[in-house]
Amino acid sequence: MTKKQNIKNAMTVDVEDYFQVSAFEQCISREDWDKLPHRVEENSNRILDLFETHGIKSTFFVLGWVAERYPDIVKRIVAQGHELASHGYGHQRATQQSRIEFKTDITKAKTILEDISGVQVTGYRAPSYSISKENLWTQDELFDAGYLYSSSVYPVKHDLYGIPDASRFSYRCESGLLEVPVTTVRIFNKNFPAGGGGFFRFYPYSISRWNIRQVNEKDCQTAVFYFHPWEIDPKQPKQQSASLKSRFRHYLNLNKTEGRLIRLFNDFEWGRMDELFLK
Repeated sequence: MTKKQNIKNAMTVDVEDYFQVSAFEQCISREDWDKLPHRVEENSNRILDLFETHGIKSTFFVLGWVAERYPDIVKRIVAQGHELASHGYGHQRATQQSRIEFKTDITKAKTILEDISGVQVTGYRAPSYSISKENLWTQDELFDAGYLYSSSVYPVKHDLYGIPDASRFSYRCESGLLEVPVTTVRIFNKNFPAGGGGFFRFYPYSISRWNIRQVNEKDCQTAVFYFHPWEIDPKQPKQQSASLKSRFRHYLNLNKTEGRLIRLFNDFEWGRMDELFLK
């Protein structure tokens, strides 16, 4: 077993089902979500079991849509000592919403989560990291709605998201909101993704471990890691009508994710976003 590092990192989970990802929005209608087999409850409970076994405390960014249908997930998250945070209501990208639509979405999600859990929700993550330079007003709306921090900016260049020249580490927005970007590693004056998701499944585990070590040891910063419940579920229904690129990204190495996560649990110290950044 690798010796754990001294810096504690943030473990986060974006709680959504396989059919809600942005990559499938062209081939799966929102109107069909309730007709499809749901796997988010079982997968979320598996993650909670893993966290309990390995002594991990995490932040769960939960969709309001999921919370409405599976309130026991929300209650278990809180009961096990994890932070409950918001992923918005219906996994609609902020870049696709008007200001009024965004405000309605984040307020609705916060209310649902707080009513079910009985705890205050102060954290938010935009679906597909969809806060960009073109909609920075979202940060004002989040602070006005009662959120204290966001983890919605990815300082990389990507076809779906990213602000490449954003700060790699936490910073205060003009509104007063704290933004905590997902982790990148700086190599040859360029930012590379190092915070989990599809890149964690794409890279060999040794690279992911090296990336986080660089952030901890060279940058002396806390890393922010994320994954989704569907990423530990290789038996999920396959969407054959999705593009080849979308299918490659979504299904790559799903059978290896859980094993890699366990190695990650053992190699680093992990904690909740609020406890690491809202001090």
